[in-house]
Amino acid sequence: MARENKLIVVVGPTAVGKTTAAIHLASRLNTEIISADSRQLFKELTIGTAKPTLEELAAVPHHFINYKSIEEDYDAATYGEEAYQLIVRLFQQHETLVLCGGSGLYVKALLEGFDEMPEIPEGLREAITHDFHEKGLVWLQEEMRNTDPEYFAQVDTQNPQRLMRGLEIVRASGKPVMYFRKRNKKVLPFQVVKYGLELPREVLYARIDARVDEMIRSGLEEEAAQFYSRKELNALQTVGYQELFGWMDGHYDRDEAIRLLKRNTRHYAKRQLTWFKRDEEISWMSPEQLLNIEKL
Repeated sequence: MARENKLIVVVGPTAVGKTTAAIHLASRLNTEIISADSRQLFKELTIGTAKPTLEELAAVPHHFINYKSIEEDYDAATYGEEAYQLIVRLFQQHETLVLCGGSGLYVKALLEGFDEMPEIPEGLREAITHDFHEKGLVWLQEEMRNTDPEYFAQVDTQNPQRLMRGLEIVRASGKPVMYFRKRNKKVLPFQVVKYGLELPREVLYARIDARVDEMIRSGLEEEAAQFYSRKELNALQTVGYQELFGWMDGHYDRDEAIRLLKRNTRHYAKRQLTWFKRDEEISWMSPEQLLNIEKL
């Protein structure tokens, strides 16, 4: 591997067209794709994670898709280490690689690394978990918003596991979560070129609504029902499944579940954009611009 090796990073909000653009790029460059999607790595979850189709996966070699079981614990720090080692190996065969995904924390873990997180005092995690079960998700969201608004602005607010983890870090250290993610940036032995894909908000939101409708037609309800008995698993604490589990629990009807699914996906896309827009190294363009590889 040489410093001339180049990692092309394609990021952006959900439903913007990252998969199509990345496959086009990788095909033209005769290279491979490393996924940076924290949900598509689970092999059991397909429809609700908008995973690439079998044809798309066959068109270009993909890594970190269908990689782990939902029964296994997996986090951004582990991904960062494993993805880095894979990229180093792949650069022995390719001059250029494509990294594609919307999980900003996974991209950050790979390109910058994390500092050591604080030690969590005995009993703190259990106390927070107890309070969550007693007081509910709204309490947990407000607690996180009040104690660490910066982290709250980018985390999946429908994921109680992420919120509880952030809250225990803040309470244990007295410092915001991002304090542990801003120091000692990793020095990489290859070049990184970052492209962000964006669309006008009304266009993106229309695409999100259309994608949700297609997911429902493709059997998302049946997929969620398969995992209802395991709904407490961390991998399922996410948009796309939690809304349907709420319907199955009898908290609201099916139409409301679909409305919440669309709304929460739009909120998730907004948080993704907020995260990536802070990175001044990202060049922003429409998906159609990135497809025209000759002009890059």
